[in-house]
Amino acid sequence: MFAAQFVRAPLATASVWPSSSALARAMADAALSAAPAAPVVVELGAGSGAFTGLLAHRLAGRGRQLAVEINPVLAHRLAGRFPRVEVVPADVAELGALLALRGVAGADVVVSGLGWSATRPGREDSLVPVVARALADDGVFVQFAYGATSWAAPARALRTELGDCFAEVTTSPVVWRNLPPAVVHRAARPRR
Repeated sequence: MFAAQFVRAPLATASVWPSSSALARAMADAALSAAPAAPVVVELGAGSGAFTGLLAHRLAGRGRQLAVEINPVLAHRLAGRFPRVEVVPADVAELGALLALRGVAGADVVVSGLGWSATRPGREDSLVPVVARALADDGVFVQFAYGATSWAAPARALRTELGDCFAEVTTSPVVWRNLPPAVVHRAARPRR
C-alpha cells in the first residue's frame, strides 16, 4: 500500500517503502530520551505509521501525540490504526497554525519522517526554521537522513540549517538495519 501511494503521489509520499523498526527505535530514543513526563509530540510525514506506533507505545497515554500527514489515504489509515493519536491531514508548512488551532503553544518534540523534497533544506521555504519556531524553548527536533547521500547538497544544507536554528545538534551512528541505511539528527534548544 505504501509503495502504491508513492507511485500515485511521489512528492506527497517521498519514499517507496516505510522506515524499518530499527530506524523507528533510533528515532524514538532520540526524541523521548529527555522529554518531559507528559510531552506534546508532533510527527511530521507520519506515512504508514512506522514511527507513530512506537511513539504511541512509549508514550503509553502520557502527554499528547499529533501526526501530520499530507497524503489523505495514509492519514485516514493512520487515524484508523491509532485512535489515540490526533491525525492531522495537512501540509507541515502550516505547523505553527496547526498547533495554535489545537491550543499548543510549543511542541516538546517534533519527529520528522519527511524527505528532502518536503523539508527543502537550503531553500528560502525550508521547514527547519518552521519547526524551530513551533518548539518549546527546551524542545527537540529529530530528523533522519540517508547515510549514503550525506555528501549531497541537501544533506549538507540540512546540517547547516540545524546548526543555525538549534544550539545543540548530534548525529547518531549509521542505522544499518534500514533500507537504505540512515542516521538520526537530534537538534535541541531552538535558537530564538
